[in-house]
Amino acid sequence: MEEAAEEQAAAPVAGDFEDAAENGTGEEEGGSAAAAEEDAAAAYSWPELRFDLPPRRRYHFADQFRSPCSSSAGNFLKGVKWSPDGSSFLTSSDDNSLRMFYLPEDAYGAAAEDTAEAAVGGQDSYGASLQVNEGEPVYDFCWYPYMSVSDPATCVFASTSRDHPIHLWDATTGELRCTYRAYDAMDEITAALSISFNSTGSKLFAGYNKAIRVFDVHRPGRDFEQYSLLKGGEGPTGIISSISFSPQNGMLAVGSYSQTTAVYAEGNMEPLYVLHGQLGGVTQVLFSKDGNYLYTGGRKDPYILCWDIRNTVDIVYKLYRSCDTTNQRVQFDIEPCGKHLATGGQDGMVHIYDLQGGQWVTGFQAAADTVNGFSFHPYLPLATTSSGHRRFGMEDEFEEESSLAGAMRTAALSGSFLAHKNLETTSNPKLWRDR
Repeated sequence: MEEAAEEQAAAPVAGDFEDAAENGTGEEEGGSAAAAEEDAAAAYSWPELRFDLPPRRRYHFADQFRSPCSSSAGNFLKGVKWSPDGSSFLTSSDDNSLRMFYLPEDAYGAAAEDTAEAAVGGQDSYGASLQVNEGEPVYDFCWYPYMSVSDPATCVFASTSRDHPIHLWDATTGELRCTYRAYDAMDEITAALSISFNSTGSKLFAGYNKAIRVFDVHRPGRDFEQYSLLKGGEGPTGIISSISFSPQNGMLAVGSYSQTTAVYAEGNMEPLYVLHGQLGGVTQVLFSKDGNYLYTGGRKDPYILCWDIRNTVDIVYKLYRSCDTTNQRVQFDIEPCGKHLATGGQDGMVHIYDLQGGQWVTGFQAAADTVNGFSFHPYLPLATTSSGHRRFGMEDEFEEESSLAGAMRTAALSGSFLAHKNLETTSNPKLWRDR
């Protein structure tokens, strides 16, 4: 009865999803519409990204992450992701909560710059517009790829947490839209360790131990397709920790804690390549914007590896980051033009690399703690970061002013440097902008 009720409630939403995907991928009909689209494309030009100046603060957030209402006194941030339409960003923290922050309309103007300067060392710039509380630690979260704030039906994000099914949350109300449930051999719910929508938004791929389960977004409940990754004996073993879809050629990459990355055909999950070379368990896989290269990062591994999926015999180059003594996932991202990659590290630095040859371009101090999350805005010269880590010690070693707290910093660029600064465990998270 519960499953039937969920499917009936979600049916209208599924239809709206389908419409949104079709509208997002279909071509405009009619001469006037095509002409208007061409004029708009000609009038708009991507911001030029330069890295000769450090980013400037825009806003900062700290108090709400160390609120006494939090379930953990030592709360810290674990990741951050921009929404596909760039209207908001979503954070994950150690208090088992997801918080959504809308980007103010004046975020790219002079008013925001004045606000940022006045907020340094003071109160949070503004509060989260939405907070969703999971019952257990959050393993992964992702936005619906056609999310648009102008279409409430598409304003959703998915999350997976320990001992829970996959949840689809309404980003406007915070209500639970539906669940996607997988069961083990004992008919008990098993939690996904990683999740990702495919490029059309019609399927939700979830990573488990040695397997991928694929859910139809339009049919919530316990119906799914399961694919074992051990076919042929060469696939990744262990927990599937990260999933990434190629933007061009219908492939997906999965990373596992067995230090292995594999590339599959999305349609039938036929294995194409198996990549070895990571020193630690793979924590993130990410395709380049043209789909020709794959970037992989591992736990306690100081290098991000670049693979040319057209020739996977050798590693193309390695990008250094400081994370060889932390167990945290350290997130990296590629800017919208696809020319640069930025990554955090346990030294509090954000390093930026030119992807044409793998050369280091610049770096800036984003936090005094581990920068575990970094995300570029999808079209504006802005970026956001998150930082922090779990700390242990004797009670007399802790003081109220130095106790672990979650903070968020964002960095933005105003035409010259592209980077969003991060969420970190300090008492004064900040938002930054390019000079």
